[in-house]
Amino acid sequence: MDFIFVSLQRINTDRESTSTSIAKELAKSHRVLYVNPPIDRKTWILSTEDPFTRRHIESIRLKENTLKRNDDNIDLWILSPETVIESLNWIPFTNVFSLFNKKNNKTLAGEISKAANKLGFKEYVLIIDKDIYRSYYLKEILNPSYTIYLDRDYTLGFPYWRKHGRTLEPKLIAKCDAVVCNSTDFQRNNKKYNVNSFYISNGADLDLFRAEKTWEIPQELKDLERPIIGYVGALISSRLDISLIENIAKDLRIGTLVLIGQQDMEFEKSVLHKSPSVRFLGKKDTRLIPAYLKHFDVCINPQALNEITIGNFPLKIVEYLAMGKPIVATATNTMNEVFSKHTYLATSPNEFSSQIQIALEEDSAEKQLQRIVYSKKFSWRNVTQNLLDVLIDLRAKKKMKHAFNK
Repeated sequence: MDFIFVSLQRINTDRESTSTSIAKELAKSHRVLYVNPPIDRKTWILSTEDPFTRRHIESIRLKENTLKRNDDNIDLWILSPETVIESLNWIPFTNVFSLFNKKNNKTLAGEISKAANKLGFKEYVLIIDKDIYRSYYLKEILNPSYTIYLDRDYTLGFPYWRKHGRTLEPKLIAKCDAVVCNSTDFQRNNKKYNVNSFYISNGADLDLFRAEKTWEIPQELKDLERPIIGYVGALISSRLDISLIENIAKDLRIGTLVLIGQQDMEFEKSVLHKSPSVRFLGKKDTRLIPAYLKHFDVCINPQALNEITIGNFPLKIVEYLAMGKPIVATATNTMNEVFSKHTYLATSPNEFSSQIQIALEEDSAEKQLQRIVYSKKFSWRNVTQNLLDVLIDLRAKKKMKHAFNK
């Protein structure tokens, strides 16, 4: 099969997402065209700190080839649209927004069609990864064989997407042939709009996160007091509970709390920077992360409980498990449903601190092996096969319907 991905996430950046990982896995056996997000007028005019977006803008100005084959030995093509689309989210009324947004969709569809024709894609599967606005009309314009909506995050928790997305996302979900979700919470919610909503789980790069490999201790960890309690991921106040982390630091009588990731403004202002037991190590390349995890004594995921986090599937948990680490996390729905047997879950700051102590005391080689074995369930190969099973089911139903109509 041929696949076209449209996504909020760029491919071949310094981090992977559900869509980029599935696209690369599919490209081992199928042809895949991955469409990077187009540049909008506001981004074109204003400066951006993201180096990958800046590189896209530069390539447009230099009139470089917008369609390139991926460097890896897989059948993956990457389209970086050359046309700047209009910034429309300032429009207050969704019906008016939709009129202008359709023009943006036609512009993007034109570039996708051109690339698809060049690659010889005739019948293909269109996968829309949370791109509610720019991809809202693509099913009608491109007329793919199947249109799949990939729901892997609660974007409506953010003002930009909530403004028009509360109206448009349910309609987009309803008109797709199927919805695939990386959490059971998302599946349950989407079934209200589309009966063909399926849970396909989430994955991790298990070739990178290998506990059996010898990982030299990073220099930054060598002189820290143990035990080392560590977190890896974006330090964003909308997703993480700063007060909970402050409490962990306060309760940590011996040892060090290590936080790895880029901070938002709230974290930069937090009193955590004044705590002698806390170390901020900044953002690290993904390829270096396993070395840090290997030398943590306990890994944590101190999520805030809100509409953004309650149903999400935290990918870092699989990475932690793959390295055999004891894990303490906030008891979200996914943590309770998927990971409760292999993690320590907490519902309050005091419980979180006590669970860290229990995790340290109970850790063993046997438990580490159990965690590693369980992580194998979440390979990108398995997740991608779950997606393909959904497509196989859709094709079978389509054939049956066609035969019945005859």
